[in-house]
Amino acid sequence: MAFEGRCFVSLVVFFLRCIVVAGDGVELPLLRLPELEQEAAYRALESVNPSVPWRSLYPDDLCLFGPHGLVCDLFPSSNDAGDDGSPHVVELNFGNVSDFSNNPPCGPNATLPTSLSSFPFLRKVFFYNCFTAANAILPLDFWNLSSTVEEIAFYRNPSLGGRLGGRITGLSHLRRLIISGSRISAIIPPEVGDLRGLEQLVLSQNSIGGEIPRSIRRLALLKVLDLSGNRIGGAIPSEIGSLMELVKLDISSNRIAGMIPAELSHLKRLELLDLSGNRLTGGVPAWLAELENLREMHLSGNPVGGAIPEIWEKLGGILGVGMSRLGLVGDIPASMGVYLGRVTYLALDNNKLEGELPEQFQRMESTAMEINLENNGLRGRVPFSAVFVRRLDGKLKLAGNHELCLGEELEVAAAAAGRYLRRCNKTAVTHPVLLTSGGRSSENATLSSLAVVFVVFNLLILSLFLREENT
Repeated sequence: MAFEGRCFVSLVVFFLRCIVVAGDGVELPLLRLPELEQEAAYRALESVNPSVPWRSLYPDDLCLFGPHGLVCDLFPSSNDAGDDGSPHVVELNFGNVSDFSNNPPCGPNATLPTSLSSFPFLRKVFFYNCFTAANAILPLDFWNLSSTVEEIAFYRNPSLGGRLGGRITGLSHLRRLIISGSRISAIIPPEVGDLRGLEQLVLSQNSIGGEIPRSIRRLALLKVLDLSGNRIGGAIPSEIGSLMELVKLDISSNRIAGMIPAELSHLKRLELLDLSGNRLTGGVPAWLAELENLREMHLSGNPVGGAIPEIWEKLGGILGVGMSRLGLVGDIPASMGVYLGRVTYLALDNNKLEGELPEQFQRMESTAMEINLENNGLRGRVPFSAVFVRRLDGKLKLAGNHELCLGEELEVAAAAAGRYLRRCNKTAVTHPVLLTSGGRSSENATLSSLAVVFVVFNLLILSLFLREENT
């Protein structure tokens, strides 16, 4: 927002100057975009959409009369002539993000512009849904951008291939590097650690392999690290624990193995942790309790094993917990119900959990929007209210727990929501084994008991008869 504000103020000053000059009847040289940048801008527009006649549509100065996505700013002159400087291109935004965006649209045969290095004051490059059909390559020369660039963003460009180059180190002012939903491959170069001003590194949904470089520890200002949806292997480098400003860590859906390093407990500002869909082992770490600012924690789809630790007392602000398919065993801690009073999403499905569903889970009813406990070994009475069961509808998932049962008050609500659990018995049973061995077995057991009583009764009558005979 501050960057856009500077551009707006500069252009306002530029227009006011033109008005004052015109009003005074004084002729001064018109501030125009340098010819080199004007030509480079035309070539960039023609690369992303060659079917549009950009030069005839915008024949005048592109800073004053160009398309919406091309943004200019006014810079002071580098000489001592006393003039007010010149406008320069500072942003190039391509592709319509929404119906309210007027960025230049990209054509089906869009290619990556080769003229981007011709903008000496460029700060932002943005491509949204531009490279979708014809194959486009991100060449190593792409990184020969001006050192003034602060943001590079590629969103949803599925036909864009290439790799990150070592020349990236020249972008000393880069704050945001986002390449998401492309075909970028190879590895994350260790030179990425030289981008000391980087605040967001998002390389999600690509084809990146290799390992997370340990040089990442040098990104002291990093707030967002998202490497999800790639082919990254190796272990989680403990150096990530030195990124004290980190708010979001998402390395889900990769091939990362080993234990979750305890150094991550140093990330006190972390709000989102997503390690799901990897090959992590070693149990759910107890030190997660130290990440008191967590709002989302997703570990699902890792063979970590072990029990659910008692970590919830300091995690009362958490909104989402994903712990599906972890190989968890043992009981569900009652402390989850006690302290997770703000949770909206809870997934513990497809584990090996046992025991009763804690009564304290009723405390989640005011905020929970989805609870998935399917395919475990839970037993006993479902503690939720009928109102809650109706409200969640199909978002309350309890199937696959054959010993779970519904109280009478929940039967109608559960049936309306499409859940069919057995009804709890109204009276306590002294020998529950008879109830769990099938109806015919129970019937046979009853008949056997009656036979025993009959035999005892007859023996008693016989004994009395013999005593009477003897007298």
